[in-house]
Amino acid sequence: MPGAKGPKYMVPFRRKREFRTDYRLRYKLLKSGLPFFIVRRSNRYITVSLAVPEIGGDKTLFTVSSKVLYKKYGWYGLKNIPAAYLTGLIAGKKALEMGIKKAVINLGYAFTKRASIPFAAAMGARDAGLDIPMGEEALVDESRIRGVHIAEYAKRLKESDPDLYRVRFSKYLAIGFDPVEIPKRFDELRTLLVGDNNA
Repeated sequence: MPGAKGPKYMVPFRRKREFRTDYRLRYKLLKSGLPFFIVRRSNRYITVSLAVPEIGGDKTLFTVSSKVLYKKYGWYGLKNIPAAYLTGLIAGKKALEMGIKKAVINLGYAFTKRASIPFAAAMGARDAGLDIPMGEEALVDESRIRGVHIAEYAKRLKESDPDLYRVRFSKYLAIGFDPVEIPKRFDELRTLLVGDNNA
């Protein structure tokens, strides 16, 4: 490694070199004795997993993908803050069904300090009844949870540049999902999920 020298130099663990595991953070999480609430975002979806640490590697209890929001509920926008919250809500309900009442967020290297996506997912899980410790500074504003910022941007664009609006939100429009209506659709879906025992 560049700058590595001397007889006492120790090569970091492979997962640390690959920026896949923050071992200092992991040690703190292990001391909690709680399952890990893990949030990851790909180019298309957000996934929420619950895992328990084991010697041979963490054991994933379940994973919920934001893909279910589209397939089951007709929601679109599957990797933004509202989708993170809704996916977390479903994951929180699933955890409670399995008898898990408390978990701790495992951010790993996946997000920066301004980690809106994982904390939005955790807020969804907390609203489902799963106890996840979070500081006040981590809470995501309710207006962003509801997607007000997306709706306002869509409305401005629709009025100022309709062609660009149709390009930017083409996938929404193709399935009849009006991005200007995101907060309203979010409220309806949140209410449905809270009362849906099959979510």
